[in-house]
Amino acid sequence: MSTQLSAETSPDLWLQRVRRGRTSDPVTHVEHLPARAAVHVDWPAWVPPSLRDAYAARGVSRPWSHQVEAAEAAFSGESVVVATGTASGKSLAYQLPTLSALLSDPRATALYLSPTKALAADQLRGLLDVAEAVNGGVRPALYDGDTADTEREWVRAHSRLVLTNPDMLHRGILPRHEAWASFFRRLRYVVIDECHSYRGVFGSHVAHVLRRLRRVCARYRSSPVFVCASATVSDPGASAFSLVGLPVRTVTDDGSPRGATTFALWEPPVSPLVGERGVPTRRSATAEAADLLADLVAEGARTLAFVRSRRGAEAVALGAKRALAEAVPELVEQVAAYRAGYLADDRRELENALRSGALLGLASTNALELGVDVTGLDAVVLTGYPGRIASLWQQAGRAGRGSRDALAVLVARDDPLDSYLVHHPSAVFGRPVEATVLDPSNPYVLGPQLACAAAELPLTEADLPLFGGDAARYALDGLVAAGVLRRRPAGWYWTSRGRPDADLRGTGGEPVSIVEASTGRLLGTVDAGSAPSSVHTGAVHLHRGETFVVEELDLDDLVALVRRAEPDWYTQSQDVTELDIVSVEHQVEADGVQLCFGTVDVTNQVVSFQRKRILSGEVLDEQPLDLPAQQLRTRAVWYTVEESVLALAELDLPDVGGAAHAAEHAAIGLLPLVASCDRWDIGGLSTASHQDTGLATVFVYDGHPGGAGFAERGFDAAVEWLTATRDAIVGCECSTGCPSCVYSPKCGNGNDPLDKAGAVRLLTAVVDRVRRAAPRQSTFGVQVGGSHPR
Repeated sequence: MSTQLSAETSPDLWLQRVRRGRTSDPVTHVEHLPARAAVHVDWPAWVPPSLRDAYAARGVSRPWSHQVEAAEAAFSGESVVVATGTASGKSLAYQLPTLSALLSDPRATALYLSPTKALAADQLRGLLDVAEAVNGGVRPALYDGDTADTEREWVRAHSRLVLTNPDMLHRGILPRHEAWASFFRRLRYVVIDECHSYRGVFGSHVAHVLRRLRRVCARYRSSPVFVCASATVSDPGASAFSLVGLPVRTVTDDGSPRGATTFALWEPPVSPLVGERGVPTRRSATAEAADLLADLVAEGARTLAFVRSRRGAEAVALGAKRALAEAVPELVEQVAAYRAGYLADDRRELENALRSGALLGLASTNALELGVDVTGLDAVVLTGYPGRIASLWQQAGRAGRGSRDALAVLVARDDPLDSYLVHHPSAVFGRPVEATVLDPSNPYVLGPQLACAAAELPLTEADLPLFGGDAARYALDGLVAAGVLRRRPAGWYWTSRGRPDADLRGTGGEPVSIVEASTGRLLGTVDAGSAPSSVHTGAVHLHRGETFVVEELDLDDLVALVRRAEPDWYTQSQDVTELDIVSVEHQVEADGVQLCFGTVDVTNQVVSFQRKRILSGEVLDEQPLDLPAQQLRTRAVWYTVEESVLALAELDLPDVGGAAHAAEHAAIGLLPLVASCDRWDIGGLSTASHQDTGLATVFVYDGHPGGAGFAERGFDAAVEWLTATRDAIVGCECSTGCPSCVYSPKCGNGNDPLDKAGAVRLLTAVVDRVRRAAPRQSTFGVQVGGSHPR
């Protein structure tokens, strides 16, 4: 590590320096992305002079072409989605029509929605500056879970530009629409920022929240224009249409300037330490990212390290601090961690410190992936592939904003997909970004959302097309049969005194609070669904560089009590999974192989946890846990293999389980290559003989109630997906399997048994047959195992 701050600002020089002194070069590929010149245009004639002057005072003398194209469409009454790169000034594209309308009509209102509180707070800072300069009585204000009760009444009564998130719109605004009647009656614009983040189950819920918003607006005789801002995605118009339920104009020609970017693919070296059962392991991406963050900070480069998990973000920051303490101790306090789950004041403090330059290095979860203004960053370190090409470019684009040159480094995890990508650069730099996958017709989403809509205003026949037509009618019949709604001649009515609820983010309910037992201090929260695996009794929990051990997890009171400790081990939960096939909806027959898609019931239970040494991964012990099982009805893709095919693949019966298990792990790791997900969105199960099929079977399922569209994408792209899975295993340098190919970081069976060579032969047999099979897919409703259809 360099011990001198450098005045150099060359990304190539930084990369050269951080590679120096290593026993082997970890860089597998360097891509140089050229700079892009700006395309300026004139201000639209309808923009008030005071607003133009306010932007000019902030350095915006002339807007960029895409900003004006989107603003013109919105001003003319056309809903629009602007899908351009990170730091391309999408905020101005929606601020121009919105603020112009609010300045020209003192009674008009506008609503801004963002997926995170941090982004809304960041937008508010900029809007307050502009609003103060124009002095037009806009009064922008936040209305979210951090807003005090005394402030909420003021916002309802006085603010004409309310910034919130879908959660608050769902829980706090639409159910009380009468109190917001004046606001809704005058609503001109609805801005949906970072709309590409609304995918899967969360996106499906938000799609219905927006339909409920449109319905409430119609009740007050308003019809607002929707302005969506998105990162670059495949077919943004179709994605925005699915989200808001309205045709939208698409703006994709990016007129913003962009500095050159040096993008390196980085594979950590094989560790001299030996992991479980004597298998060599690579140095962890977390440790490698911590060193990179420290090296870049020591070089004077303002750096943001993205990390996949909350614990990982804490670990990267802690590791960077330790490295700096040895080489440049005066910089230790200029590195910190940032993640969801922190208290609001802590988040705001860190955001301000990063913005002001008081922090040189920050390790963050994807909570900072979205458009929070962090202008001035020089470098980004991605600790593992973020699961989607769109997210990769969104994260990499956080550095080099404006015309500044930037460095981006993707550090591969010990994971099949990461290993595949760093050795196949064309799969990173030559791939189009993914489409946003969401399914508003998911009955586990549609039912609760219809109940919420009925509680706000009785549903009528005229409302059904808005919520999906026949799918909505079928869901309403089920709600009536269950006694949730009452059918009357005028429509469907909510029957309870209380209000219905729907879990927008699929977290499994109210969050679990993490509390320090000795002081009662609230450290943060964790999703209820992940609490059994992450904050079970005995689990190690990291918070802002401090280490805690969980003394007790109380799921009834939704609290995990922790105590401060400094263990030299970490914990990994172990679980067991059972899966029953409910129905088969699509099937391809392939000469002894069946490829299927349908509905399944999954039962999962965390049963124990292992304590492992931090440096070597050595298992110290395994301790039992008594936690309730979790039930999930979802969608899955699976394939079955007949005995004759297994024989041709030279797989004897005792070897089938290990081959199928290894193929399952690798398939889960590679599904994000073809679907808009990451491996933590999905699960899997494999067996030499499944009770419902009687054959060797490998399942991959969506980890959300009702499904999220990921398994279905795997079924549709099975040949591409399974071919890449096989190739990733073949291309791995290990002899019998490792975390880079067939080991899984979340395997409930401790990665045993696994047969790497057998998995290659199994996948080869499956791919060859599915590729030769006719593309025709039949749809039917076969019932298996005594279960019932949805």
